[in-house]
Amino acid sequence: MTPAAAHINRIGTANPPHPVHAAFVDFVTKTIDDARERRLFSRMVERSGIGQRFSYLQPVTLPDGTITDSEGFYGTGEWPTTAARMLRYRSSAPDLACAAIEALDPEIADQGITHLVVASCTGFVAPGLDQLIVQRMGLDPGVERTLVGFMGCYAAVNSLRLAHHIVRSTPSARVLVVTVELCTLHFQRSDNLQKLLSMLLFGDGAAAALVTADPHGIALQDFRAATIGGTADAITWDIGDQGFDMHLGGEVPARIGETLAREKADGKPDGLLRGERLGDFDVWAVHAGGRSILDAVENGLDLPDDALDHSRAVLNEYGNMSSATLMFVLARLLRTRGAEPRKGLAMAFGPGLAAESFRFTLTPADD
Repeated sequence: MTPAAAHINRIGTANPPHPVHAAFVDFVTKTIDDARERRLFSRMVERSGIGQRFSYLQPVTLPDGTITDSEGFYGTGEWPTTAARMLRYRSSAPDLACAAIEALDPEIADQGITHLVVASCTGFVAPGLDQLIVQRMGLDPGVERTLVGFMGCYAAVNSLRLAHHIVRSTPSARVLVVTVELCTLHFQRSDNLQKLLSMLLFGDGAAAALVTADPHGIALQDFRAATIGGTADAITWDIGDQGFDMHLGGEVPARIGETLAREKADGKPDGLLRGERLGDFDVWAVHAGGRSILDAVENGLDLPDDALDHSRAVLNEYGNMSSATLMFVLARLLRTRGAEPRKGLAMAFGPGLAAESFRFTLTPADD
């Protein structure tokens, strides 16, 4: 018997209310003493492809021109410890996760959810986000729960893989997949330009998807992971005394581009492209990790100029929201389905340096 095919039927998304991109740029610009680095930072801002990012922290400018937030979370004194940041995560992460679920379906408790998969890498809390979601959304307390923690930007793929396997093994399953990230809780004072440019990328967001065997939406076909050798230190995410410390090496885009170019040239059945030709794919869902990442994918695979338009739009509107970002791209694809099925490939990159991917089919909009 052919296993049931898992489908992402719907996706809901949510962001906090406060735009922070311009305030962050102004703050960093005022804190960089070296004129050359200040000019370089400004050029990178212009080239970032980011127009806005969001946070629960509302930026304010004090009478003396100091940029902070309305709560003084990032105040003029010492910035918050990791403990203080986790307290804020405990209060705000459930709010954002539930907002995304309500955008998916405000009556989610009536949907017969059997499994809950939650991904997050920007905070820790126990009882976990999975339990808090069950309680707040009125889900069956007996729902099977899985938490995908600290995997970074590709965690959405791992979460959808879990849902894929659950539905294939239990066709009656109704899986709620939630990705929620509060990246702005981890801004740090630094005079290191590379760190400042990394922080420039990130914003907050959450997404919720319903995955079932009902044959409409995005049909999940298969999943595959690949690790780029010799890149274990290219992306790291360490827990420090004042928040989580991100390192995003400048070599990351080049290594991704080189690897994808080899994948394209080799055409191996066990590669990310599964031995298929680029022309076999109608649509692409690529994690919007940054403009340089998207450029590397586009150039490495020699894609058409408009192939990553959905990813670039998400980057422009929200920045990099870590694990939630790819779900925002998939949500855009769902909203723009046509009358014919379209075959696609999704991929995301993160610590390892690793790539996680899956093939999918967009079912017709009138299904």
